[in-house]
Amino acid sequence: MQPKIHIKKGDNVKVLSGDDKGQTGKVLKVEVKKYRAFVEGVNLVSKHTKPSSKNPQGGIIKKEASVHISNLMLVDGKGNATRIGRRMGSKDKLVRYSKKSEEEIK
Repeated sequence: MQPKIHIKKGDNVKVLSGDDKGQTGKVLKVEVKKYRAFVEGVNLVSKHTKPSSKNPQGGIIKKEASVHISNLMLVDGKGNATRIGRRMGSKDKLVRYSKKSEEEIK
């Protein structure tokens, strides 16, 4: 059974701790089993690449590394970091909502 995760791909999140504390970014990928997420522009690492047909120059590229989900908090439509809850929305479907502003999160 996989754990319930409060963020999804495409969400805007704020980093709560670590070297990138305070930064916000968009979630690119979520690894559910590892409980980690990749956030755009956060936790950048240098990766050394060999020359190839895709990258003929080779060299050092900056790439996002994963961040533990406990260090991320969802940002609602107003730009506030917030906890989320789940409730029945219109059309009898479970939706996520911001506990701070009580509005649905798309």
